[in-house]
Amino acid sequence: MNETLQLLKKYWNHDDFRGLQAEIIANVLAQKDTFAQLPTGGGKSICYQIPALAQDGLTLVISPLVSLIKDQVENLQKKGIKAIGLTGGISSDEASDLLDNCQYGNYKLLYLSPERLQSDWILERLKNLPIHLIAVDEAHCISQWGNDFRPAYLKITNLKTHFPETPILALTASATPRVKQDILKILKIEDAAIFEKSFDRENIAYMVFEVEDKMYRLVQIVTKNPESSIVYVRNRKSCIEISRQLTQSGIRATYYHGGLSTNEKNKNMELWTTEKVQVIVATNAFGMGIDKGNVKTVIHIQLPDSMESYYQEAGRSGRNGQKAFAVLLHSPSDFMQAEGQFLSVLPDKDFLTKVYKKLNSYFKIGYGEGIDECFTFNLNEFCAQYQFPVLKTFNAIQFLDRQGILTHSQEFSEKITVQFLIPSKEVLRYMSLHPHQEETIVTILRTYPGIYEVPATLNLILIAKKAQTTVEKVTGILEQLHQKDIISYRATGTDSTIIFNEVREDERTINRVSKFLAIQNDLKTKQLDAVLHYVTTKDVCKSKLILAYFGEEKKENCGICSYCISLKKTPLQSSTVYQQIISVLESQSLDSRSLEKILKQPSHQVIFALQELLEHKKIEILPNNQYRLKK
Repeated sequence: MNETLQLLKKYWNHDDFRGLQAEIIANVLAQKDTFAQLPTGGGKSICYQIPALAQDGLTLVISPLVSLIKDQVENLQKKGIKAIGLTGGISSDEASDLLDNCQYGNYKLLYLSPERLQSDWILERLKNLPIHLIAVDEAHCISQWGNDFRPAYLKITNLKTHFPETPILALTASATPRVKQDILKILKIEDAAIFEKSFDRENIAYMVFEVEDKMYRLVQIVTKNPESSIVYVRNRKSCIEISRQLTQSGIRATYYHGGLSTNEKNKNMELWTTEKVQVIVATNAFGMGIDKGNVKTVIHIQLPDSMESYYQEAGRSGRNGQKAFAVLLHSPSDFMQAEGQFLSVLPDKDFLTKVYKKLNSYFKIGYGEGIDECFTFNLNEFCAQYQFPVLKTFNAIQFLDRQGILTHSQEFSEKITVQFLIPSKEVLRYMSLHPHQEETIVTILRTYPGIYEVPATLNLILIAKKAQTTVEKVTGILEQLHQKDIISYRATGTDSTIIFNEVREDERTINRVSKFLAIQNDLKTKQLDAVLHYVTTKDVCKSKLILAYFGEEKKENCGICSYCISLKKTPLQSSTVYQQIISVLESQSLDSRSLEKILKQPSHQVIFALQELLEHKKIEILPNNQYRLKK
């Protein structure tokens, strides 16, 4: 067994690599630039984590996803692998300490958010580190035509100049041909070895159904397929409501969204991964790092905003190679709602400027100030104060986040505020009696020297790192100190924080990024058009449509999607169901559920017959979702 397989077995307990992983790793270890496009669930992170362990020195990983950085660093540390994450919101002093650790502490992986490369001093420090591999994750973010373009990624182009002999590994799950060429050009790796796995997921049946009652159809689907399922929705309210309705229908369900606390997320995730519930209803916050092989169905009951996100979310089904279903349920009203939800709420330059100025006013940041300041944030309160539309404001803040002007974290967190209430000599006496708490208390006092005079907001992760302990143990010590009236202790929950990554410069800041706003808005329009084309095209194999979007040609129909299945059905003009529906509708107008009960026919046959009758203009649908014969 070679060294890479030994590492895979030792740390991940896998006996063999999947797909193109082995070839990519071999190319990287041969010190060659590499471009790897692997579909969601293809195991991209292994492609740089194994080389990081197999050679001396440090692997630098550039990733825009702060939550993914945190997850990966935590998971690596649990395996005994030394890794550090350097994201926004970390002070310059703390960042400097972390980089010292990378230089002298034999660390294997340094994760960096792209905004950090905009600081010249960090770039200078990186030059002194023993970096033997640079991995650019989510590399499509470097292209202005890519999903979720981030100008901060353009700074990565300088790394090739500073590290000309260091191989670069560019990784993505969803790049169109145009985006792929952009990645190679901007990273200056035009001669890179290309590894691309086809976007074709032959075991996934892509199903698109027009329905009048989505909840009724959803219950039918998960009842018929009782294996593990994911239902994707657009917002937190729908997440909770759909989960509740499924539970009332006798389906074991839970939910997951960005506003849950870490404990709630872990609890709900465990219920689903351990098969205690069948269905998890989730927003797009759910998915990163999820590798559950036996997901049978992924169901979207609202239109996605792009084919890239749809492909990634749908691709969380069938990772075990067994037949799986990616179902998209839609109704005629969805198209207008999608335009309202995705296009009419896109901010223009004037609105973006207003939001940026008001954010600074809201947090009392003066002109030329604010860099690295962190604030808890309630979007609804902010919008109410300035009478801004919520969705449009959210999109403006998200755009500022992607540009690196600020970092908007929607992860639930606790803000811990502490002040010491007893004199320092009494604190010293307490530590002498409780030596196991001394390192943590001393760390707090050194990190926050004014904590005797005024309350300080603690960074528990920083304290835990400095004291070489865990966040849970720090929290436990704080609670004990509070119970003994040694400190005042206040914990407030928030599901959103904002960190300002640069000084306030108002119009000058917005003028710098306004061209990217115009490009983004145009791209969002085209992406939605592609989704609508996928949904409304009824005479082409759904798998072919997806592959065509990503620049692949599929010659044969997949044979298992909703279009291909329709080809196998007996023409309905002469079928019993077709005639029965016409007969029943001659006397009254009815919805599909009532027709199913009267006709005692399978749901899919009734729905298919209704769609055929609608297309042939034999019947029409009324505003109350009932069908009647065409007059």
